[in-house]
Amino acid sequence: MKTCLVVDDSGVVRKIARRILEGLDFQVIEAEDGAKALEVCRRGLPEAVLLDWNMPVMDGYEFLGNLRRMPGGDAPKVVFCTTENGMDHISRALHAGANEYIMKPFDKDIVAAKFAEVGLIELADSTLV
Repeated sequence: MKTCLVVDDSGVVRKIARRILEGLDFQVIEAEDGAKALEVCRRGLPEAVLLDWNMPVMDGYEFLGNLRRMPGGDAPKVVFCTTENGMDHISRALHAGANEYIMKPFDKDIVAAKFAEVGLIELADSTLV
């Protein structure tokens, strides 16, 4: 079973993401900020990271830079999931090593489509694309 690290300071968002991702057959690990997410990654890298941008302690952008500099840190597929929808934010995220970008609010279809685009899952139902 693949592992997805959900990094968001909102417990509600983490709960919704957990429900969606478990439905897509992921084991879910949660972290409420980038610093805690880095601790998780140091213990073992997940296959996927669903990452918020704006968080206390360490934001998603800073976490992503630290992740990509870790040994093996280029392997996890990182999907930003944020309210930041400006082209400058999207461009910065992709340039820093994010694989995809989802706008909040999100639903199962959106997450499934983006995870399929980056090769984390295969969509059996073409209506999800």
